[in-house]
Amino acid sequence: MQEIQFTDIEGIKVGHQQDLAAATGCTVVICEKGATGGVDVRGGAPGTRETDLLNPVNLVDKLHAVVLAGGSAFGLDAASGVMEYLEERKVGFDVGVTTVPIVASAVLFDLTVGDYKVRPDKAMGYAACENATNQHCPQGTIGAGTGATVGKFLGGDYAMKGGLGTYCIQVGDLKVGALVAVNCLGDVIDPKTGKIVAGALTSDYQSFANTESVMVQQYSSKKNLFNGNTTIGVIVTNADLSKAQANKIASMTHNGYARTMRPAHTMVDGDTIFTMATNKVAAEINVVGLLAAKAMEEAVQRAITEATSLVGIKSYKDLHG
Repeated sequence: MQEIQFTDIEGIKVGHQQDLAAATGCTVVICEKGATGGVDVRGGAPGTRETDLLNPVNLVDKLHAVVLAGGSAFGLDAASGVMEYLEERKVGFDVGVTTVPIVASAVLFDLTVGDYKVRPDKAMGYAACENATNQHCPQGTIGAGTGATVGKFLGGDYAMKGGLGTYCIQVGDLKVGALVAVNCLGDVIDPKTGKIVAGALTSDYQSFANTESVMVQQYSSKKNLFNGNTTIGVIVTNADLSKAQANKIASMTHNGYARTMRPAHTMVDGDTIFTMATNKVAAEINVVGLLAAKAMEEAVQRAITEATSLVGIKSYKDLHG
């Protein structure tokens, strides 16, 4: 088993576009030849596009792109720019008069960070496609992770910076990679040590309050928690998967969320994971699933450790130098 670049998976390109002043952005994962698609939505407050299409009982089984974006529901507009970009290049299903790209999307809530009037839109989605490459994939405060924050139970003043992370594993010919924008209500945990690496801070802004402990202590509180959550990601693999299997891989990958975010899948997190399979290598589905969960664990850690502070929000690097 070895680590490789996420973009080392043949046929995959990744692009980002962001507005650092407004603290928002979007990320696109493109497979022009089409990838078998799947999805699993576990959070209680999702913002998504084309997830019903990925149900195994429905017709279309190929994805040409997945868009992850900030901006809450407004950010779904970024997918329109990706549609335009791909149609111009004749990517998608041939319907005679044109091609129709299948572009799935999920959004996270970052409106309370930066300028809420600026959201990922059609132009930003198009620009992310123009930036797409199969070269090095930058991480941290970029793309969909630009306005991401974590540990928000005590309010935005005590939250820390989230971000975008990637991690990819190769075993023989099999490649399994994860890309994720981490923006959870809870704390982010290093599963190797069980320690919090980012989350709700105490009043000294140097130590952690421990979100789960605080939530349990305040179990009778009816406070409004809709203040900016949701972790969204995509698994890309060169494994040969059916549509039903791609959905199962997305489901198994949520184990990576559960191991690294506490609590995960709350009613105010719209936690969503997509799968894109390029169908090049025969592989046992359970092996693909466990590698996907492992890759997601590591991608979540990278999202935190590679993030830099923005609009006054402390990052992991601020605490650890």
